Amino acid sequence: MILCFLPKTFTLRDPISNYVTGTMTIHSEEHIVDVHVRSGVYSSDTIFDYTHGYIATKLFSRNACFIMKIKKDIIPDMEEIGRLAFERQTMRDVYSPNNVWAQFQPGTSRLGHFRDWILYGKHIENLCTGLPLYELVATE
Repeated sequence: MILCFLPKTFTLRDPISNYVTGTMTIHSEEHIVDVHVRSGVYSSDTIFDYTHGYIATKLFSRNACFIMKIKKDIIPDMEEIGRLAFERQTMRDVYSPNNVWAQFQPGTSRLGHFRDWILYGKHIENLCTGLPLYELVATE
């Protein structure tokens, strides 16, 4: 018996204009979620790496990567993210009260080194190599 886990991709639409503003792909076998947002100056790519326990967001307007440790009490698991993406794709108005605010200290960026990439994993390395890294801390 061969099991095949194909990635699930969801389109994310603007609730007002209905234009596709992004996509979310869930790779269950790798425990990775890719989110690509195309919205002009607010464009970004984000990776949720549940194996290594980190989220990385590459903001194109800042030419930087922001990395945050996944805290299970504030970051939804892969199944919950998939459910929210499915609801967002199929229903026009979906509201999630689960917003996470984060802060970073300006001026404390660094370029990734070998030991960073071991900690963060290859998916985040591929996203952030050559960019300044800023570590985020969740705030209340």
